[in-house]
Amino acid sequence: MKNKYIAAFEAAQVESKEIPLFRAGDTLRLGVEIKEGTKTRVQNFEGIVIALKGEGVSNTFTIRKIGANGIGVERIFPLYSDSLKTIEVLRRGDVRRAKLNYLRELKGKAAKIKELRKF
Repeated sequence: MKNKYIAAFEAAQVESKEIPLFRAGDTLRLGVEIKEGTKTRVQNFEGIVIALKGEGVSNTFTIRKIGANGIGVERIFPLYSDSLKTIEVLRRGDVRRAKLNYLRELKGKAAKIKELRKF
């Protein structure tokens, strides 16, 4: 049972942010705000959504990309974080799982996800 003030605050957080619909298997480009000393800048992080977790304000998602030298990089983002400036869906993936943890073991073409043609 939540306190009514906390529930009202969470509702205001959810309403204030415009979030596109996405699911596991989709390719996203995120604009993440990075603070370096007194300066701030927005850096893009592009990868495949491998998991969605939680509900409401505590909703998080995990994104995986292949970095330099074929090293996999995963980051977990809170959906309603202030550091997320933009969320852009680049491709819709055609997958049959809610969690794509099996992608961690795959390399090269085996790690490709089919694109969903209709959306």
